[in-house]
Amino acid sequence: MNSSYADSNTTSSSATSSGFSKGVIDRFNRRADAYDGQAMLQRGLAWRLAHLVAAQPLPDGAAADLGAGSGALGQALLLQKPSLAASLRQLDLAAGLLARNPLAANGLLWDLNLGLPAELGDIALLTSSFALQWLERPAERLASWCDALMPAGLLAVAVPTAGSFPEWRQACQRSCVPYTGLALPAVEELVLAARQRLQLLSCRRLRFRGAPCPGGGLALLRQLRSIGADGSPAPRLSGSQLRHLLHHWPQGAGASWEVLLLVGTRP
Repeated sequence: MNSSYADSNTTSSSATSSGFSKGVIDRFNRRADAYDGQAMLQRGLAWRLAHLVAAQPLPDGAAADLGAGSGALGQALLLQKPSLAASLRQLDLAAGLLARNPLAANGLLWDLNLGLPAELGDIALLTSSFALQWLERPAERLASWCDALMPAGLLAVAVPTAGSFPEWRQACQRSCVPYTGLALPAVEELVLAARQRLQLLSCRRLRFRGAPCPGGGLALLRQLRSIGADGSPAPRLSGSQLRHLLHHWPQGAGASWEVLLLVGTRP
């Protein structure tokens, strides 16, 4: 595995990150070794997103995977569209994940809350999977990605959205314990931001129902923590609050996800 990558922007990007963003990056760095083996839904959707990209023509220009992490989407893209091999950049601020990315020789440590690096130039393709939700004001960030594309450029995004984890929210209502998960973006806001700027080629709200799980809520919380995806600006629950929440979790319920899969081209 090639662990070399461009790091010229590490200091400036990290210095301007918010406290929450820094906490998110720290979590992913600490759990980087476990990410690939645990993030099965993320890997499956990366392959699906790459398949949609492979079916579309692209103009000549730069390509970048935003929030590339350990490279699941990048690898799927190169397997299904090998012509991207010379141009596909891997952007992420989590050095621990990027160090595990086989495509990291073409990587860049970059804080996506700052926008896109000017060095990308004319952008023909932007992809992102399970990264947009961690950014400040996701709908605004998505709009800026659309605006950055050259004419006929393509955007392809997979992002978990606000309908995820209904079991968790139900437990919160039953227990009167506050919901402390990350506030995920609403599908409607993201679609509106993209539709105002792109011709949408695919726009699907996917729902994945969690399989029955004896561990219930505790299994979900442990799984999120195991890959570093447990960041949230909300205060942590006390031990008694957590026990009360888990007591009211739907019996044997796994975690259900809502994911927006969006592909569009700039006119």
